[in-house]
Amino acid sequence: MDIYYRTQRWKLYLFLLAAIIGVGSLLYTNRLVRLLAFEEKKKVELWAETTRQLADVSITGMDFEFPLRVVRYNTTIPVILVDQDENITFKRNLDSIKMENPEYLSRQLEKMKTENPPIEVDLGEGVVHYVYYRNSILLTKLTYYPYIQLGVILLFILVAYLAFSASRKAEQNQVWVGLSKETAHQLGTPTSSMMGWVELLKERHPDKKLVSEMEKDAGRLEQITERFSKIGSKPVLRDENIAEVMQDSVDYLKSRIPEKVNLIFESECETSVVPVSKALFQWVVENLSKNAVDAMNGRGSIKISLKEQEKQILIDFEDTGKGIPKKRQKTIFKPGYTTKQRGWGLGLSLAKRIVEDYHKGKIFVLQSDAGKGTIIRIILQRSQGGQS
Repeated sequence: MDIYYRTQRWKLYLFLLAAIIGVGSLLYTNRLVRLLAFEEKKKVELWAETTRQLADVSITGMDFEFPLRVVRYNTTIPVILVDQDENITFKRNLDSIKMENPEYLSRQLEKMKTENPPIEVDLGEGVVHYVYYRNSILLTKLTYYPYIQLGVILLFILVAYLAFSASRKAEQNQVWVGLSKETAHQLGTPTSSMMGWVELLKERHPDKKLVSEMEKDAGRLEQITERFSKIGSKPVLRDENIAEVMQDSVDYLKSRIPEKVNLIFESECETSVVPVSKALFQWVVENLSKNAVDAMNGRGSIKISLKEQEKQILIDFEDTGKGIPKKRQKTIFKPGYTTKQRGWGLGLSLAKRIVEDYHKGKIFVLQSDAGKGTIIRIILQRSQGGQS
């Protein structure tokens, strides 16, 4: 059980680390953007002052080479100079093809007004012009860079997570298949031998009830061997009366669970047909029932309800156990989850695999209250024939 909490913590730590890197990069880049924007504003102010000096005809003996160089060397910041009536008198660093289009210039001017406040150019004698400007291409790219970087980081995390999950699932599948095949192989020989001994006992003691029960258990052991052999290969689904399949499982379990556990089976669909692998699905019923017995510490009641809808069959397993904490309800079906000191924690995981992978159904915790019990629901698709 702890392995999933550790895994979740590591995922959280990695996510927080990525978030810190992304946010740190965003803050640092925004700081650079503000500094660069301040520098660009200073450049535009210098450009405006230079424009004022060039327009001031009263200045005599001035070397105009430097102001002309200042105006000429602004090759990155788009600027538009307008008079008091907002008539465009000068423009620079705009699209050279569209720059003579009045509509284009008007749109650019409106954009500049929304981005930065104008810089006044006092030409004297009450004549004031205004310089409007936009951020340079470099500053614009730098503004969007941290968001792109953050998106790339998140995309990398997503791809890495999906790849890790796929790899882990493939590894789990290999473990499942290898373990199941080896278990089936190991059970095969002693099971066949036991069936032989049962036949011998039946010949010698045909009236003994004990022999009959031994025969049932030997048959069940043979069925278990068959179940393990089917894991990893696509099972053959046959149309079965689901109520009869469930009843057979309940009948078998009643004599093999603690006497203080009351096992109840109720069905509203006596003739409903569902495509199932009978051996595998009865394994699900046994695992869920035994899990409920453990949750109740061998004392309480288990109610199995079978209901039908138009295209689905609903099977609810309701126990009076200790319940499942909400934060654990999504992990109980994962391999290794167990609250017992002994056991591998594979029962519910195996049930989920059989229901969802092999029968294309769903299994989930429908309801669970601390100290009151749990309801686990299975949803199966009815056969197209509908009824038997």
